[in-house]
Amino acid sequence: MDDLVGRRVVEIGKYIAETKCTVRQAAGKFGVSKSTVHKDISERLSQIDSSLFEQAEQVLQFNKSQRHIRGGNATKKKYEQARLLKQKAAKG
Repeated sequence: MDDLVGRRVVEIGKYIAETKCTVRQAAGKFGVSKSTVHKDISERLSQIDSSLFEQAEQVLQFNKSQRHIRGGNATKKKYEQARLLKQKAAKG
């Protein structure tokens, strides 16, 4: 594995473990794709630092288990805002 890739893998792993962020947030922070973050954590990090891998993987599994809840809340918020805008338009 290239030294630059190895350093990125460890940095992403530490960032996820410390901030409890999602794959999408980590990808944005490091300027890589979600697929790259996932591969870095699930495949590469386990070969470099098994302890850090366990921490980061635990965060990713928790985020995955909560994904449907966050999506449902975002949809609810979207339709509530649309309803409020419609009510304002009807009054004004």
